[in-house]
Amino acid sequence: MVTPRSSRPAVRRVVSLVPSLTEAVAATEPGLLVGATDWCDHPAGLGVVRIGGTKNPDTARIAALAPDLVLANEEENRAPDLGALRAAGLDVLVTEVRTLPQAFTELERVLVRGCGLARPDWLADAEDAWRDVRAAGEAVPAVVPVWRRPWMVLGRDTFAGDLLARLGVANVHAGHPERYPRIPLDELNACGAELAVLPDEPYRFTHDDGPESFPGLPCALVSGRHLTWYGPSLTEAAAVLGAALRAAGR
Repeated sequence: MVTPRSSRPAVRRVVSLVPSLTEAVAATEPGLLVGATDWCDHPAGLGVVRIGGTKNPDTARIAALAPDLVLANEEENRAPDLGALRAAGLDVLVTEVRTLPQAFTELERVLVRGCGLARPDWLADAEDAWRDVRAAGEAVPAVVPVWRRPWMVLGRDTFAGDLLARLGVANVHAGHPERYPRIPLDELNACGAELAVLPDEPYRFTHDDGPESFPGLPCALVSGRHLTWYGPSLTEAAAVLGAALRAAGR
């Protein structure tokens, strides 16, 4: 747990281990950021020290930056790395985001209570953008791969799955006991899906992946940032994802 704001000095130096949170801080008070992962590519040209990947951060380099706060996520970052940062005397705020409402709550916790910032206008804009989003008609059953070699798909309790459900897409593997199960391609093609949703990250699916892997199935190529990131991208995610689904005939 992060130390309460009332009992520690003001936050002036932040290291982010999560691309979504890097973008959120940069959009609110960019001067706070002193370090971010190699995958933190929004906004472009972010002038901070790069500290490795989300799964293999250079904990010694992070400690040397002397941050007042390190931002992390229970899914994207490994417990041993976070433990090493705490052992070095650093405050680490760990988020959990499984749904859209939880994303809004956690963003406020990070920015307002964690970093001591005013609640940003873009967060209110994001809430407004999703407030009236409702699925029209019967949900379309879909398979949602996130990786191939091996094939991995969205399973239960995922933020991306919640966004898609609000847009009228029912993840056929939402009841799987694992959050990101590995499922052979022949099983994916026999799962009863009427749509394949193919994001461009973490695996960069392209137009060629659909016809090759899911012959005869409509495929929606979607922005991975708008599907899986929780931050300023949420202000336009409903419109961007909705357009991609409509382009696939859904």
